[in-house]
Amino acid sequence: MKIAVSTDERTPLVETLLSELKKRNHHVAYFGPEGDESVDWPVVTEQAAALVADGEVDEGIVMCWTGTGASIAANKVKGIRAALCRDAETAKGARTWNHANVLALSLQATDDATLKEILSAWFDTPYSDDEWNLEQIGRIRKLEQTPPPKSYR
Repeated sequence: MKIAVSTDERTPLVETLLSELKKRNHHVAYFGPEGDESVDWPVVTEQAAALVADGEVDEGIVMCWTGTGASIAANKVKGIRAALCRDAETAKGARTWNHANVLALSLQATDDATLKEILSAWFDTPYSDDEWNLEQIGRIRKLEQTPPPKSYR
């Protein structure tokens, strides 16, 4: 599988992630610093998410200090369903019910053991294909196409 990975800082967690992806025989397109410098998280997140949206890679993993900013930035790219996951059960639910195609991770709140659990849940969990769930995903896609209403009454 081809995975786009982005991060604004090159931390030990990033090294563990890249190593794990290689062990799992994934091919990585990496966006982020190579050394101690940092880069702007919206920039590298967009680069990774755009590859997912364009179908150039199968999925994405985006990271920043909390994971929240990367999740928000990724979700601004049409066709992306990014989920910030801090545990394996959240990753499993994001895949099953939300058909998440981008995993967002916190550089400061994710340890190596939890990362491996999250990755296993993420890659081992298929999207749900039941009728109700597919209807919900259709509603999400419709939200991307429709301008927001002026007000909700």
